[in-house]
Amino acid sequence: MNTAKVALLPVLLWQAVRVRQRALELPEPAGARRGRVAGRPAAAGRPLRLLIVGDSSAAGVGVRRQSDALAGQLSQRLAEAVGRPVHWQLVARTGHTTGEALQHLRESLLQPADVLVTALGVNDVVRQVPAARTLEQLQSLHSLACERAGVRYWVHNGLPPLQDFPLLPAPLRWVFGAQAALLNQLLLQTLGDQPDRAFARTPEMSLAAAAAELMAEDGFHPGAAGYALWARHLAGHLARRLQRHAHGPSWH
Repeated sequence: MNTAKVALLPVLLWQAVRVRQRALELPEPAGARRGRVAGRPAAAGRPLRLLIVGDSSAAGVGVRRQSDALAGQLSQRLAEAVGRPVHWQLVARTGHTTGEALQHLRESLLQPADVLVTALGVNDVVRQVPAARTLEQLQSLHSLACERAGVRYWVHNGLPPLQDFPLLPAPLRWVFGAQAALLNQLLLQTLGDQPDRAFARTPEMSLAAAAAELMAEDGFHPGAAGYALWARHLAGHLARRLQRHAHGPSWH
């Protein structure tokens, strides 16, 4: 822990407690945690199988239905982008750190998957999990998904810019923002753009100009428009990756 953070510790602890007391707690959306999408127009060919693992953002907090959340919108847009059906499964829970998500995955009955999408790290920062441990647990989660579900490609979503979140007061937002940026940098260095994995930056949604349209009422999670933006970003990445490796050994 650096000197500045030690000096600010009493303030940070007080602010963290206040944020937790005042935060609007939104429920996870209703709907199935697995499904199939034909796409529009009707897609054909071998289904692309998707496994989404994460925290409250992966679970879809901020909207009322899974069809408006990340899993529903990503599977729909991915089916349209690649011209194939998409079978998807969601393993996510509000508040999960990477270590808790790893345990959740161990306890889940998994269907076969070609692609793993992870959205984790924010709760690791909030709960001060060392970055090295987060990276190690992410690697273990990926290995488990490969072993249990047959995953062949993994894309991990970077942390959002926590310093811009309206819910967080200063200096707490600056500390969390700096730690999130550091974890993103380490994730980029570790994952990069490799044949079987990649790091994807999460679209910025919390900036003042866009927050009202893209963020949920709690000021922390995406709303339906925010999840749509995120889904378009991810579907584009996966479609480009699939096209780039269309003639070589891959997960297609």
